[in-house]
Amino acid sequence: MSTATAQLEYAALLAQTLPAVIHSEKENERCIAMLEALDRKEERKAEKLSAAERRLAELLTVLIEDFEQEAYALKPARPVEVLRELIESNGLKQKDLLDIFGTPSIVSEVLREKRSLTVEHIIERWRLSGRATSQKA
Repeated sequence: MSTATAQLEYAALLAQTLPAVIHSEKENERCIAMLEALDRKEERKAEKLSAAERRLAELLTVLIEDFEQEAYALKPARPVEVLRELIESNGLKQKDLLDIFGTPSIVSEVLREKRSLTVEHIIERWRLSGRATSQKA
């Protein structure tokens, strides 16, 4: 396919789908649906997507990723906040943290913020990246 033909096909796809910067969840869902339709098309066909369809898929991917990074960004959290969330989400009790802190009283003091908690405590127990928290307790 010639460059001119591919450009015309891409222009037609853009005119048909009207992709734009995503500002709402509804717009995000619409772009996701278009991207999924392209994925299904490629799965159904024995051949690959056209160059224009691949460019549209790339554009939709960038728009979706940009929106979702902003809309679903994790807020910075202090280590003790991360610890509380991990305890709750994993159905743990304070006694389950004795292997990290040694005694029930230390666990209690950490959770009441009477004693410092370090990022290393959290990383050690849950094998998390240091980026999971942004501040020291």
